[in-house]
Parts: sequence; C-alpha cells; structure tokens
Amino acid sequence: MTDKPVDFSILASASAPVRTFKAGEVIFREGDPADELFVIKSGKVGIHLGNRLLDTLPELSIFGEMALIDGAPRSATAMAETDVTLIPVSEKQFLVMVGHTPYFALNVMRSLVRRLRKSNNTIY
Repeated sequence: MTDKPVDFSILASASAPVRTFKAGEVIFREGDPADELFVIKSGKVGIHLGNRLLDTLPELSIFGEMALIDGAPRSATAMAETDVTLIPVSEKQFLVMVGHTPYFALNVMRSLVRRLRKSNNTIY
C-alpha cells in the first residue's frame, strides 16, 4: 500500500448538496449522534480529541466514516480549520456508492487503515 492519498473526488460532484462552515466552527463534537460521513469539497478540517489535534484533513478527504460502520456516537470532534465546504454522505448514499463502485468501499477501508496506523505510530 502506498502513501498516496485516497481520492474521494467522485463524491464531490457539482450537484451534491453541501454544508459550509467558517474557520473555527465545530462540525460535530465527540459524543454527538452520528449517521453520515463527510467529504471535504474545499478547505481543511481538524480532528480533535480533547485538547489534542489528531489530524488535519485536506480537500477531498473523508471523515466521520466510522458512523456508517458501527453507528456509535462520534469518537472525536471535527472543526473547520479554514472555511470549508462539506458534502454529507448518508448510509443509503454510501451503500449506493459501494454497489455502483466496488472500489469505493476499499478506498474507505484504506483511509481508516491509514488513520489507525498513524495512531499506532503515535502511541508506540
């Protein structure tokens, strides 16, 4: 597996509904109910756990995908590091994408694995 970023631009189509946040705004908080993932159409999003910045995600990254896998509350807080435009993806949309584009699910898994490896390297 290479370190090349996974490209989620397929979800950033011009017709997709978007949500916008100004720099410094909270997108969701740790413990919030979760039922969608997000694609960053533009801008950067910081993922925080307590007072620690875990990661800063660039344009065309995804975050919040754990919500579609286990349905548990948010495990971290997501904050707009810059002005951001996000594309929300519901479980239904996710399943349609997986059905039409089988590699999409693999790309989501690759994204999760990269974050897990990064977290493991920080811990050990």
